[in-house]
This record gives sequence, structure tokens and C-alpha cells, in this order.
Amino acid sequence: MKQSLQLRTSQHLALTPQLQQSIRLLQLSTLELHQEIEQILSDNPLLERLDDPLDRSVRLLADGAINNAPATGEAPAAPAQEGEGASEASAASGENGEGFEGGDGERDAPDADWGSGGGAGGGEDEDGRPQLEASSVTLREHLMEQIRVTGCSARDRALAELVIDALDDNGYLEEPLDEIHARLPEELEIEMDELRCALALVQSLDPVGVGARSAGECLALQIRRMQGVPLVTRRLALKIVEGYLSWFAQREYSKLKKALDCDDEDLREVQAVVRQCNPHPGAAFASNVSDYVVPDVIVRRAKNGWAVMLNPDVMPRLRVNSLYASLMKQGKCEGQMNAQLQEAKWLIKNMRQRFDTILRVAEAIVERQKNFFSHGAVAMRPLVLREIADTLGLHESTISRVTTQKYMLTPHGMFELKYFFGSHVATEAGGEASSTAIRALIAQLTGAEDPKNPLSDSKIAEMLGEQGMVIARRTVAKYREALKIPPVSLRKAL
Repeated sequence: MKQSLQLRTSQHLALTPQLQQSIRLLQLSTLELHQEIEQILSDNPLLERLDDPLDRSVRLLADGAINNAPATGEAPAAPAQEGEGASEASAASGENGEGFEGGDGERDAPDADWGSGGGAGGGEDEDGRPQLEASSVTLREHLMEQIRVTGCSARDRALAELVIDALDDNGYLEEPLDEIHARLPEELEIEMDELRCALALVQSLDPVGVGARSAGECLALQIRRMQGVPLVTRRLALKIVEGYLSWFAQREYSKLKKALDCDDEDLREVQAVVRQCNPHPGAAFASNVSDYVVPDVIVRRAKNGWAVMLNPDVMPRLRVNSLYASLMKQGKCEGQMNAQLQEAKWLIKNMRQRFDTILRVAEAIVERQKNFFSHGAVAMRPLVLREIADTLGLHESTISRVTTQKYMLTPHGMFELKYFFGSHVATEAGGEASSTAIRALIAQLTGAEDPKNPLSDSKIAEMLGEQGMVIARRTVAKYREALKIPPVSLRKAL
């Protein structure tokens, strides 16, 4: 075999570190993005953040004294420092500073907050220091405070505390009393009657219904202590919740009337009483913190249609440290510092590209879903990722990354960008209807139905067919379950 040298020209896609970072930043949510930035800031001293949430916090000097100099006093100088640092870093690196200077042009203008050192927003409270949240009272602490003022003996108090420790977050006693009794040491000589008395003591405390062993017992405890209920209605309600709660929950009114010898009016009165009860008396003391979503894009009505803008609160404001840039200009920093400068420029450039891509995708979505913003979900049109990708000249996977865990604030509420994409259903006229619009129509039909004669899935499919939407009964059932609408048997009222 003869050896030879050949030259060939070929093209291939190489995932450079800059491209990998751009892809990773694009698919991150807002929370994950800020966590990623904090990690990068801790690793790269050339980067600094202008929107530090702790800028207004109290700061201590080296001797422990309070620093009275306002942290906000340095904010007005940020733009000048940034421009100086950017130019110096550009000279040190031999490039034009595009990575960390705010670009020019209409699209780059709103992005100057995180690419440049634009002044901080005014009108804020000068004493806006982070506040500590007060600790909430737990269900156990609330019950023990009431036990201490009952005047019971130390033995009864200890047994009541044993029962309280066995309660779940909703205030129910899931473990049977005999199992609790079996776990107690024999030398204490505790009788089962003492444990029952301790449970009765706990059930007499606030909130009403705590210590119940079932949903029926919880409702019964509340009905017995409810004020202003007629005696006949109270007795009938207790019979239902203690013995026929499953029939009552499934709205088997004919069986209830036959078993209890009552009429529709009696059941209506019982239903009104039961609706005043709380099936989860201990849930009010749960320490679950509610999570909220910060939108990435905001849509507002404008003179010529709908205006789309990025939310400035989720756009981090970064810049290159002017001190390090000055040292690099003087040639005092080499090697690793040059690499970190390049990484800082890549990050700011990729941040600009990330928000620019999100804005472009959001504008394309709003352009195609104008009817939704004007008339609501019933006017949603079918839309797929490929349609947006072809319009913007991007890959379909890029659109998928942009629309995942990114949220849009609209006059109709907060929606994930993926909400505006949906499958289509054929119509009799040969057109297409969005599945989101069909779900909205189903919600409207069930919301306007007669409670005494609710619409079945077959009837809903027939009514949609009259509007030209060909849809099967099982599809209606699937959409109804997705909307968490009960079946026809559970929507029927007296």
C-alpha cells in the first residue's frame, strides 16, 4: 500500500465552550439562571453584579461599627465606571468590548441594564432592607398552649401530648388508639380509658375537628359545636356524616332519601351545614411557603396592537470589574486573568443573546396568537414549534428550550410559553381548532349548565359538533379530566 498526503475541505459543527454555555443558559429557568450566575461570579473575579439584592443591607466595618455610608451612593457612578472599565478591558484584550458593553440599535437598547451599568431604578424605599419573616405557630404549639390552661393533671397532660404528637399535618389521628396503647411501657399502668379521655380532651380544643380519626368524625365534631343549626337538621347531618358520607359525597340523593326518609329540602339544609365545615382543620398551621412565578416577558396593549417587553427584574446586570481591567491594560495581569476576561465577555454576550432570543420568540407567539390576547382562550389557534422555528430561522430544539420554564404575563394571567402551543382538531369547514380553545369551550359549557341537569360528555361532544368541531366523547372526557371538572354524576345538584 502506497502512502500519500491528501488535502480535503469539509465542514462540521464544533461545540465550542462559548456555544455550550449559550445553550445551557438558554434552557435554564429564571431561578436556575441566577443560581448559575452566582456560581460564575464566585469563580471569576473579573465579573461583578450591579443588582445585588443586599446592597441596601446594613454593613459592618472591620471594628464592628455600622457603616453609615449609603450603599446606593455608588450607583450613579456605575455607568461611568463601566464605560471606563469596558474601554480599558477592550484595550487590554485587543478587541472591541462587544461582550460587556451595551450594544447599539433598537433591540439592544432594553438590554443595556445587564450589559451596561445603567442607573438603578428610582422611587424605591430608602430603608428597603431585607426583613426576617416571623416564625409561625405550629399545630402542636397551638394545642399545647390550650392544654396548659385546662388545669388537668400532669398525667393527663402527658397523655394528651402523646396524642398530639401522633397527629398529622391535617390534624387527623392516623394511628389507632390500641396501637398507641400497645407502645406504652407496662410499668406506667395506663388504661385504655385514660387514653380515650386524652383523645376526647384533644378533640375539645381549637381548631374544631382536630384529633378526628376519619373525615366523618371530623365533620361530626364540627357539626356538634356549630351554632344556629336547627335540631332536626343537626341530627340528620350527623347521621349522614357518620354513616352515609360516601353516598353523600357521590351525590346518591335517591339512596339517602330512601334510607333516611327525608326529602330534597332536608338534604339541601344538610348540604349547607356540611359546606361550612373544614375537612382539614390542621392545614391552617402548615408551614408550607407558597411559591410564585416571576414572568420573563410582559405583554401589554399598545396603540397598534400588543407590545412585548422583557421583564427587567429578571435580567441580571453584569459588568467587568474596572480595577482588574485597568491592571490588565497596564500589563500587570497575564495568563489566567486573560482567560477569565474572555469568559466574562462570553457570559455577557451569551446573556444578551439569551434574552434577545426569548424576546424574538415571544414576539412571534404574540403575533400568531393575537386573537387569544383580544378574546381569551376560546380564540386560541393551533400552533407548533416548527412554525415559530421556520419564521425566526432557528432550530426547533432552540424554540423548545426557549419555551420551557419561561413565563409570559398577559392581561389574561400568567402562562408558560409552551401554553400557546397545542395540537389541532379538524372542523367541518375544513379548518383547524386548537385543543386549548376546545378545553376553554368545555369549561364555558360546564360553567353555564343547569346544576340540576348537568351536561354529559356525549352532550358536550354534540354541542361542540353543532359549532363545527368534530370531537369524540372520549376526547371530551380527557379534556374535562385535564380541567379537573368532575363527571356528570358529581356535578348534579338537588
